[in-house]
Amino acid sequence: MSADIPYAEVAPTRDEIDAMTGPVVVDFGTNWCGFCRAAQPLIGQAFDGYAGVRHIKVEDGQGRRLGRSFSVKLWPTLVFMRDGKEVSRLVRPGSVDEIARQLATIDAPGV
Repeated sequence: MSADIPYAEVAPTRDEIDAMTGPVVVDFGTNWCGFCRAAQPLIGQAFDGYAGVRHIKVEDGQGRRLGRSFSVKLWPTLVFMRDGKEVSRLVRPGSVDEIARQLATIDAPGV
């Protein structure tokens, strides 16, 4: 489950994110953030039906350019993308259904 993976300290560049094809979720947060830690089980459950969606967890904070380029203000922020374009976002998601609805906008559920 990708939700169990810690937020990566080394982030891809914005150009790399924008060049990605297919469905991608960029998950901004930190490993010590209480809101982020509380959301991880929800995110993991929502992703269970979306094996084809790439989940990129990026540590955000002061001086982190990728988060600033997406105007991230609160954690966790999930940016749902398709072929390098933002489709939607969730800030501090509160339910599996809320996350799954957004995943469905970028990918059909399946194995």
